[in-house]
Amino acid sequence: MPDRPSITLTGFADEAAPQKTAVEQFAAFAALGLQYYSLRFVDVGSGVKNVMNLTLAEIQRVRRLQDQFGLNVSSIGSPVGKVKLADVDDGTKNRYVPFKKYLAGEVKKACELAHAFEAKLIRGFSFYPPKGSDAHDYLPQAVDQLGQIAEACHRADLTYGLEVEANLVGANGEVLAEIYRQVNHPGMVLVFDAANLLVQGYSSAEVYQQYLAMKPGLGWLHVKDYRAAPRADKGGHVDEEALAQFVPADVGDGAHEAILRDFARILPAVERKLRRRGIPGVFLDLEPHLKGGGQFGGFSGPDGVGVALRSLCRLLDYVGIGYHLRDFADIEAARGF
Repeated sequence: MPDRPSITLTGFADEAAPQKTAVEQFAAFAALGLQYYSLRFVDVGSGVKNVMNLTLAEIQRVRRLQDQFGLNVSSIGSPVGKVKLADVDDGTKNRYVPFKKYLAGEVKKACELAHAFEAKLIRGFSFYPPKGSDAHDYLPQAVDQLGQIAEACHRADLTYGLEVEANLVGANGEVLAEIYRQVNHPGMVLVFDAANLLVQGYSSAEVYQQYLAMKPGLGWLHVKDYRAAPRADKGGHVDEEALAQFVPADVGDGAHEAILRDFARILPAVERKLRRRGIPGVFLDLEPHLKGGGQFGGFSGPDGVGVALRSLCRLLDYVGIGYHLRDFADIEAARGF
């Protein structure tokens, strides 16, 4: 019998930590059996910081601690791309940074952080158009800037994962797929997230269709689900701080069973594509937000991440996708047997 197609489990470790300390994060993930994590917010003794703001000493401290807990970074969970495309006051708190400065500053810093943590992936976004505007009017500018980010990542032997998310130019799967087609660069892949579509008022069937639109560019999946609520302004602006119906992937409206069943068919091809770029495999990245979410992150607690992981594993077992959680052989290997 042929081996099942397999993924590598990872997740945003800060979701498991009430105080976001590195020890809390790493202890929870090691106990759950995970061997990878996405790095976003962390406290190593100087207060909670986004990964983009870590000093060299803090980077070294995180690395020592993750080694103690047997963890590796799957992706830098950066906020790259969550800035305005136009320097206008649109009533939001989103920043505007001239793009040349942004590319030479924050994008370069994200690449340096990926190297510091020996990761190959940087998670990012597709820029904010002015609130209330037609995002399609800003598509050419977003494509141009994302192409330059993809090239910067490519030159650094890294890959930029463009996540679908509300309020951005690439707020839905069809637009993100068009961005991918126009950028047409090996340094960029797409990151699907069902909940980020459900919160905009899309139905389960529409979420699945948007997954299909993104499928040719997929590099990895974020696993987050939501109980959908009808919206008169489907696809319109979302108050991300008010979202409160996040649920595990086996009970939400994100069509995860159908998506994962289809994803299993393309897993070998996606894995080959990623391995050619030095990426160790195809990641499924837990970001459950079970106790709350917002524009730049969310929280589940150690119990919530455990619930979300077990829910995902049940789905993976059901659709026939393989995965690995730490077992005694891993403990023996760490002991040098």
